Amino acid sequence: MGTRWSAQIVAPPPGVAVTIQSVLAEIIAQMSHWEPASQLSRINAAAPGGWHGIAPEFVQVMAVALDIAARSDGAFDPAMGALVDLWGFGPPGPRGDVPEAAAIDVARAAIGPGAIELDPLLLRLRRTRPARLDLSGIAKGYAVGAVAARLRGMGCADFLVEIGGELVGAGIQPDGQPWWVDVEAPPGMALPPLRIALHGMAVATSGDYRRNSAAGSHSIDPRTGRPIAHGTASVTVIHADCCHADAWASALTVLEPEAAMALAEREGLAVQLVVRGWGEWLSGGLRAMLD
Repeated sequence: MGTRWSAQIVAPPPGVAVTIQSVLAEIIAQMSHWEPASQLSRINAAAPGGWHGIAPEFVQVMAVALDIAARSDGAFDPAMGALVDLWGFGPPGPRGDVPEAAAIDVARAAIGPGAIELDPLLLRLRRTRPARLDLSGIAKGYAVGAVAARLRGMGCADFLVEIGGELVGAGIQPDGQPWWVDVEAPPGMALPPLRIALHGMAVATSGDYRRNSAAGSHSIDPRTGRPIAHGTASVTVIHADCCHADAWASALTVLEPEAAMALAEREGLAVQLVVRGWGEWLSGGLRAMLD
């Protein structure tokens, strides 16, 4: 996944670190676009049109991804791997120039509604067009939730799990305090501190400042095929499920700030939106949690 993981566990059982590694290895083997032998990479390498059997976990992530793609009117798209690669943020590596408009148009034409068909009952999917799957905007959040679920299955009641800035907390710390998480402010922006008690909750942050290249922001708008150019610096989403939190943070980062605010309110999401030159906005769902 190109990042680190950590877990703070009260009274951890023997072998817990090895168990966490095995959970992550399973997810990477299914959904990583960086691993040539993963299920996802094999699907991308095949000709479009044929059905591919996928693991139940893969089905679950794709179902959430396609649902949020529809709810966000295409601001999130699990089939935009070709665009991500084109702009230098995928396995082919970075680039120092801007792709040609014709190449962007070709990659964009392969994605959007109908590009991926999911058959959850038969655990399979197919690409109807030459789109390439990229679950980097959702799989990390799913992985955090999967680790948390495995810990609960091992009898762990109190823990904090983190992968690359996405977190799930359960129970309390040994001193009786909840798992406090401070939301990072984008560089150069002075904001009121936002501290969250992760008690049976997840938090995910998508920051436009975290990764860029000479070609632009790493946040690519699937609807235009180009990096976002508006003022959103970061989006933090608090949700009961980290998979949803991760995908919603990705989608809301892509949307223009006003559209992101409207969608967050419509979906009842707990969101902090930080916009350069303007400041922060807290959704009604987040303000209710802070009251």
